Amino acid sequence: MYKLWEALEEAKKYKWVDLSHPLNNSSPYWSGIPDGSVELGKVVFDWGNPMLECQIQTFKFPGQFGTHIDFPAHFIKDAPRSDKFGVRDGVFPLCVIDITDKVKEDPTYAVCAQDIKDYEEKYGPIPDGAFVALRTDWSKNWPDMNALSGIAEDGSENFPGWSMEALQYIYETRNAAANGHETLDTDASKEAAKAGDLACERYVLEKGKLQVEVLCNLDQVAPAGAVIFVAWNNIEDAVGLPVKVWAITE
Repeated sequence: MYKLWEALEEAKKYKWVDLSHPLNNSSPYWSGIPDGSVELGKVVFDWGNPMLECQIQTFKFPGQFGTHIDFPAHFIKDAPRSDKFGVRDGVFPLCVIDITDKVKEDPTYAVCAQDIKDYEEKYGPIPDGAFVALRTDWSKNWPDMNALSGIAEDGSENFPGWSMEALQYIYETRNAAANGHETLDTDASKEAAKAGDLACERYVLEKGKLQVEVLCNLDQVAPAGAVIFVAWNNIEDAVGLPVKVWAITE
């Protein structure tokens, strides 16, 4: 028997969890993207064609659509784009920081460094090259765009997310490789309002790190010990792309 085949058989004994949302023509996307930017599954060659009995579709979508990866060039001019990252850059040890209880009390809660330290006290230090995912259960609002944005009666956005100090901890005190979250943006809404910018997202991408937005099913993954896979199409010069994300977990 070959070692990798044996490893695959061993991996199949664990739980495999899809962490990416399904997409269709009604799936939500950021309001700044022009109408008409999404057209999935348009049939351009159909059954009954005398040339060949088959069906072919086309797919049109923005890079930041559904569960997606952001490359540094999304926010930083002249920074690396998709072609600078290979297949080895999409596999990580996974750490899931659960702040669901705090989000229930405050929908705009921003994870802080102490939350990360509390996690490490229980599960051990975040390992080098880890993907640190923020579990808020916000993905249960999918696909309601108003609920995802936390639109209040006054029209304001209200949703949880990262704080700068938490990101600085995972990237500077620890040596994480990427971060992810269930919300549409990195920054908790109150952090973005305070900075007048998506400063947390800008920080991540300025450091040359990767992030995945609009994750789901983090409640089905062990807080520590899992492995996450992030796969994107091999499209050159992309600043962001929809991804298929899954975890193998105990």
